[in-house]
Amino acid sequence: MIIAQLSIAPLGKGTSVSKYVNIVIETLKNEQVKFQTNAMATVIETEDLTTLFHVVQKAHLAVAAAGAKRIITELKIDDRKDKKATMKSKVNSLK
Repeated sequence: MIIAQLSIAPLGKGTSVSKYVNIVIETLKNEQVKFQTNAMATVIETEDLTTLFHVVQKAHLAVAAAGAKRIITELKIDDRKDKKATMKSKVNSLK
């Protein structure tokens, strides 16, 4: 299972980026992947890297299509091989 943290930020579009965050959220909903958005990033859960890279590319391109001329996309990947970890199981392990 892949758990990844994604942050996509358009540069030069003012101080509020909520319009672009909403575009990313809609893209992820359309791709039917599990995700949770928080104050600083979006955490995505996928079965494999191919799916992850596909949805990240679609989200990045959607921000570009919305008019962003420069975009910073950051991706942090947790690719655990020893057991199946999910967003829920990682949070539950804190209890």
